Amino acid sequence: MKYLAAYLLLQIGGKASPSVADISKLLGSVGIEADSDRAQALISELEGKNIDEVIAAGSSKLASVPSGGAAASAPAAASGGAAPAAAAAEEKKEEKKEEKEESDDDMGFGLFD
Repeated sequence: MKYLAAYLLLQIGGKASPSVADISKLLGSVGIEADSDRAQALISELEGKNIDEVIAAGSSKLASVPSGGAAASAPAAASGGAAPAAAAAEEKKEEKKEEKEESDDDMGFGLFD
């Protein structure tokens, strides 16, 4: 990731096609030891490609990945009748938690003693 970030920073800075030496120099300026093989692999993968098109293609691929937010609420909405039972179970759990909290008062000291 750091190699890609360095590559993109160099491009934003005006280097149309950053070299391994450019990436190593940039990473070295912030105290990161650069691996020339990894930097070369990145450069060879991006060689001849427009970085804006690569980012756009990646964004469209990520848009199709489910994030889990909507999928988790769908089964709960589909169950319908189970919701009141679940609410009653939660109330019972809360009552039990309150009882446990009250039993902690037997420690021999209080907050305002």
